[in-house]
Amino acid sequence: MGLAKEYEFFSEIGLGPRNLGCYVNGAWKGNGPVVSSSNPANNQVIAEVVEASTQDYEEGLQACNEAAKIWMQVPAPKRGDIVRQIGDALRAKLHQLGRLVSLEMGKILPEGIGEVQEIIDMCDFSVGLSRQLNGSVIPSERPNHVMMEMWNPLGIVGVITAFNFPCAVLGWNACIALVCGNCVVWKGAPTTPLITIAMTKLIAGVLEKNNLPGAIFTSFCGGAEIGQAISKDRRIPLVSFTGSSKVGLMVQQTVNERYGKCLLELSGNNAIVVMDDADIQLAVRSVLFAAVGTAGQRCTTCRRLLLHESIYQKVLEQLVDVYKQVKIGNPLEKGILLGPLHTSESRKNFEKGIENIKSQGGKIVIGGSVIESEGNFVQPTIVEISSSADVVKEELFAPVLYVMKFKTLKEAIEINNSVPQGLSSSIFTRRPEIIFKWTGPHGSDCGIVNVNIPTNGAEIGGAFGGEKATGGGREAGSDSWKQYMRRSTWYASFRLSILHRLFHLC
Repeated sequence: MGLAKEYEFFSEIGLGPRNLGCYVNGAWKGNGPVVSSSNPANNQVIAEVVEASTQDYEEGLQACNEAAKIWMQVPAPKRGDIVRQIGDALRAKLHQLGRLVSLEMGKILPEGIGEVQEIIDMCDFSVGLSRQLNGSVIPSERPNHVMMEMWNPLGIVGVITAFNFPCAVLGWNACIALVCGNCVVWKGAPTTPLITIAMTKLIAGVLEKNNLPGAIFTSFCGGAEIGQAISKDRRIPLVSFTGSSKVGLMVQQTVNERYGKCLLELSGNNAIVVMDDADIQLAVRSVLFAAVGTAGQRCTTCRRLLLHESIYQKVLEQLVDVYKQVKIGNPLEKGILLGPLHTSESRKNFEKGIENIKSQGGKIVIGGSVIESEGNFVQPTIVEISSSADVVKEELFAPVLYVMKFKTLKEAIEINNSVPQGLSSSIFTRRPEIIFKWTGPHGSDCGIVNVNIPTNGAEIGGAFGGEKATGGGREAGSDSWKQYMRRSTWYASFRLSILHRLFHLC
């Protein structure tokens, strides 16, 4: 098969009509099945990919295990410089990669470019971090003793990412893992293999230019069998998994059985609370972006809207008005806000979800239907429903917003915290006492607790992650780097003469 004219830019990022989907020991190969990557806007085949086999996986892990011995000995600032070069390579192909993200995943072009920019920003952040992987000296209670903490590389970090952010989540993990002295084994989502390949080719080019082992970064396109192999592999001390709570729990159990470590970024069921004193226009715009953006397929998508009873009708009417103005269509076209769902299966799940909502007393205010077309398009949907309905406790990965009333702040917090997930939350208010209550120990139980901004839009400088069924992991900024290293506490007894010789003071 050949590439369609609209895909001619593929040659600029190393892609063709058929692509090998396995990068092991510095070489491209693939001995698994041939799969097709499809455009969610029309369900037409974009290109083919030869996936990895279990034999490819084993070869890759053996090489990666050897490369880890070399990479961890490279000084951290030098590792940081390699990550800087990776950022530069991505920056040079920002628009091509962003277009590929939009094409293969289905998010609108500004979001696709923004996602690639996020991994570039993570590279910049990690470069600075490479000079700040500090240990500590702790006062000892014993005379002539010293107590210290050091941080050492783990060796290999396994990264399993999801389709909705096919390269940004890699950045949150891989950039930090690399500067911390770890090799990376990446399994991208099976439905976004072209992004996995294009990203890997740019990273591999940097390693090759610096005469470093290609096995420092190993990637596989493949299905569940590759993910299971990573989870079971004792050579991989840390597995970072992004996906559903159901699958994440299985990954955690498998990794725990071998006493490995898990970093889980799982489902979200995020709420925005609008108090009676809120800036309503700001709240409405924020809800629209948080609920409709990425076709409701972000882990931080706003899925529940809690409105104070005194402003309920006013806010709902304004929200319906802006929903009517949402432009739906090809995500590569200018002015589009809502692109397609990622797969035809996602569209079927939307239909099933709407029927489930109706069966539990939900009232469709606007939307609620699929759009008949070649692509996986659905209508952005608002539903009035009780906060106690079982369906509200679940994550429906689509642009469906549940709206409900509350009377008091206490009630709003209880509703916010009543779901199994605990990723992101936000409140709109002008009152400081409400803000401090919301962000304090008796407020939102989420990992991300916002005020007067949407549930999405987290910055890389802060730790990203959530509680409860969201998994408890933290990625990106702050001190998340500590999860990618091994803490060693050591004690030493010394005489004064030994101390002098140790530090060359005499």
